[in-house]
Amino acid sequence: MHRFRARTVIVTGAARGIGHGIALRFLAEEANVVMCDTSVQALADAQEGLKTHSDRLLAVQADVSQDTDIEQLLQRTRQRFGPVSILVNNAGISPKHDGVKATVAAMDVEEWQRVLDINLTGAFRCTKACLPDMLSARWGRIVNIASQAGRTRSDIAGAHYAASKAGMTALARTVAAEAGAAGITVNSVAPGRIDTPMAQAAGAAVNAEYLKRIPVGRLGTVEDIAAAVAFLASEEAGFITGVTLDVNGGTFMV
Repeated sequence: MHRFRARTVIVTGAARGIGHGIALRFLAEEANVVMCDTSVQALADAQEGLKTHSDRLLAVQADVSQDTDIEQLLQRTRQRFGPVSILVNNAGISPKHDGVKATVAAMDVEEWQRVLDINLTGAFRCTKACLPDMLSARWGRIVNIASQAGRTRSDIAGAHYAASKAGMTALARTVAAEAGAAGITVNSVAPGRIDTPMAQAAGAAVNAEYLKRIPVGRLGTVEDIAAAVAFLASEEAGFITGVTLDVNGGTFMV
């Protein structure tokens, strides 16, 4: 498929897990892809496996909680590929302590703030930085990777993670309303339990128990999420904006 030929896509948190799967999907559909992540080594490893796409791939080490890093990310993106067409706000953290979330009573304010800075404010910073290119082009797509934890209660995710993900869906709706007249759509994808390193960190027993709750009988894959993101970023989804698409195998239904 060639839906994204000549489009420039930034995917944050793209060196591993869901973000990496999303980057691969856009590369397969001929987009220019900028992979952003905090880990230099993880980015290098990801690039090593994508040498055949090197002409359409740029890896940038950046922390989305830092304005200077985002400025550099945008500068390097524009120098290599031109204006940004599509932004996927995927970067996120979900701290655990011996594999278990901290309760609100036990949570440090510093841990709360760090999660909000990366997951939610990072998405705001990246959105704000990319909007001028989209407004100028009168076309753009922003997809926030939220979570089932931001849609309903969670036994696994902490309050900071859940709050940040709920905030991402509210941010998407607000920007969708503000930028829709300029041909920009803004949506969220809310994954359920996806087989990623972040999910595996919770332990095999936790995931086995969670599997019992999924009507389709399996954990999700990064490809499941990437397909949803690619649809929302496509021309075919041009009349869809401000929505949250639940991709969870039926665990949570509304």
